Amino acid sequence: MKRRNYRQFSSVNSEFAEGKLCQFYYSLRRVFWVLTLCVCAASCSSNLAPTSTLQQPPSHKIKHHTVSRGETLYSIAWRYGRDFKELAAINGIPSPYRIFPGQRLQLAGRAPAQVATKAVAVAERPQPPAKKAATRARKPPPATTKKSSNSARHKSDINWQWPVRGRVLATYRHGDPLRKGVDIAGKKGESVLAAADGTVIYAGSALRGYGKLLIIKHSEEFLSAYAHNDKLLVGEGARVKAGQRIADLGSSGTDRDMLHFEIRRNGQPVDPMAYLP
Repeated sequence: MKRRNYRQFSSVNSEFAEGKLCQFYYSLRRVFWVLTLCVCAASCSSNLAPTSTLQQPPSHKIKHHTVSRGETLYSIAWRYGRDFKELAAINGIPSPYRIFPGQRLQLAGRAPAQVATKAVAVAERPQPPAKKAATRARKPPPATTKKSSNSARHKSDINWQWPVRGRVLATYRHGDPLRKGVDIAGKKGESVLAAADGTVIYAGSALRGYGKLLIIKHSEEFLSAYAHNDKLLVGEGARVKAGQRIADLGSSGTDRDMLHFEIRRNGQPVDPMAYLP
């Protein structure tokens, strides 16, 4: 009898202990989840930035360029919209402007100032005494007036011609980085002609977004470019004549067959329509 009572008492105690243990476990679990939620809320609130700070980060102007294989001083100047002569002067690169892979070019800044000794000498030279005025003054020649026209504002010594005969898909837009020239429709393999006499100063595909590209130097002031070609028919250093076939039209670097044509004056894009006949 005593043994039976002892067993009943032991089972009751074990059930009571298990109940307490379960309650403690659930209480501890509840506290754990509450603490976890508090920590998450605190961390999330601390990471949230106020709306006043959600602004566009300041633009970072590139000041240097490391030369890659296939690049020339002309193509680098073209890429950054700089005059190749100014870029050469800043970096102390003499003509014929040879550069090499790994060379670091400075893009910002100005060319070293050159002392104009002749101008200083002339300015400091004592002037001879003025001669007596002639008794009969000469009449100034009659002023000639020239007719102003749109072509006069864009006058150059270069006789430009269209590089491809086709429908104009897109025209130049000042300040738009995607509209630096004109896009002319054509068929693959169609002849691309030099727009004027000049020397090929770049032939390759190192300029991103231009595909197979040709750049022709027409003078110290004017350059022209022919992009998205299927095949280049002339190389760097070649002398070309206006109307000479220099490439086959294609779609390299774009999604359709066309020619992208640009004219740059002192490194800056200008509207080709203002120069083409």
